[in-house]
Amino acid sequence: MRPVLSSLLLKGLGELPEDPQITQVVTDSRAAVPGSLFVCIKGERVDGHDYAYRALEAGAAGVLVEHEVEKIPAEKRVIVPDALDAMIQMAANYRAQFTPVVVGVTGSVGKTTTKEFCAAVFSAFGKTLKTEGNQNNEIGMPNTLFRMDESTEYAVVEMGMQGLGEIEKLTLSARPSAAVISCIGTSHLEHLGTRENILRAKLEICTGLAQGAPVVVNGDDDYLPKAKLRGDLKKVMFAIDNKEADVRATEIKADAECTKFMIQDREYGSFPAQIPALGVHNVRNALSAYAVATRLGLDAATAAAALSQYQTTGHRQHVVRHKGVIVIEDCYNANPDSMRAALTTLQDYPAEGRRIAVLGDMFELGSITEKAHEEIGRLAARCRIDLLLTAGEAMRAAHQKAQSLGVPATHCKTKEDVVSILRFYCRPGDVVLVKASHGMAFETILQGFYKEESEA
Repeated sequence: MRPVLSSLLLKGLGELPEDPQITQVVTDSRAAVPGSLFVCIKGERVDGHDYAYRALEAGAAGVLVEHEVEKIPAEKRVIVPDALDAMIQMAANYRAQFTPVVVGVTGSVGKTTTKEFCAAVFSAFGKTLKTEGNQNNEIGMPNTLFRMDESTEYAVVEMGMQGLGEIEKLTLSARPSAAVISCIGTSHLEHLGTRENILRAKLEICTGLAQGAPVVVNGDDDYLPKAKLRGDLKKVMFAIDNKEADVRATEIKADAECTKFMIQDREYGSFPAQIPALGVHNVRNALSAYAVATRLGLDAATAAAALSQYQTTGHRQHVVRHKGVIVIEDCYNANPDSMRAALTTLQDYPAEGRRIAVLGDMFELGSITEKAHEEIGRLAARCRIDLLLTAGEAMRAAHQKAQSLGVPATHCKTKEDVVSILRFYCRPGDVVLVKASHGMAFETILQGFYKEESEA
């Protein structure tokens, strides 16, 4: 963060009497240093107000609170109705000082992967800032904007949500030059009830766009091609199947290391592309990054070539080879759409041995939880999985359906049981997919499987 006067950062929120320079905004009192502003956020387990005085002791220039706090003098605090809204407002005040090209990314599935593809492309043209990990909420997105400075030429900002109105706040703060919407899926049904409401929530990203800005959408989605945008915005469709799309991928060929395809662009022509990722869903993610870059005026051939610089993050379809067994680590998050993509990738993977799926519960599905998990069992059968291992109460429905359709399947009571079966069953040449919602902590299965026998 470039040091900024508190009067500029806190515009519209309040003031600190001596107008100190703020060197960083922190939400963890342990990160407080001289010149920082500590924002007291009340979470489910921890209330930041309990640590406000500790932040001042560490040298914080001031604290932002939702109510008066004992031992905090009036000249050191600013009281706001909602600390999270204040974070977004401060980010807007800070972002307004700079003029990078900003791309906002949202969607039910693939936001983080799409953001990484966009960052790979824009990095070929200049210094690019991106959201770290999936820090896409009322805290994470402001923290991304606070990292801007005069040298930032491009910024790729991921925007997530739990309900209506949240993305609108984020996009009005970030003021993107263009937006990408990856798809309209079924995650967050627990909060929003219908996919129509999910579409409304995702389209809120358009609120922060200037007149004439491109909105890049998935032409193979069943909602986005028909979605109505503001009349002054430019809809750009990317797709594999939809022949009416502006940008399409054809001649898709995959091997164990990468996927190659041709980009067919109605406006700029044809270009070969290669990505170090598997699955047609990742081809779509790559297409969206190419499409938004070119519609912002960047060179098409350079953008297509830059897709090869994409790097996976966390446990998102990261391929690991362990004692001859190929493991597709994809346990960062899960919903019906990403599960389908992952199982299809497993089916198409050029394996010498057997295909094994290790699947855990999908969260936030509300009333469709049982039906959605049962459908995963059907899909496992269609994808000709050689062994299905499930864990979690909801995934029991997938196990039962798959088993009824003839899939060799075992439902495990513990993650340790999963590890034991994998160690006994797997042999060189097999391909193992490990996927679940992040809360299932399936990374512990990976850690257990990779341990040497002497460590186990």
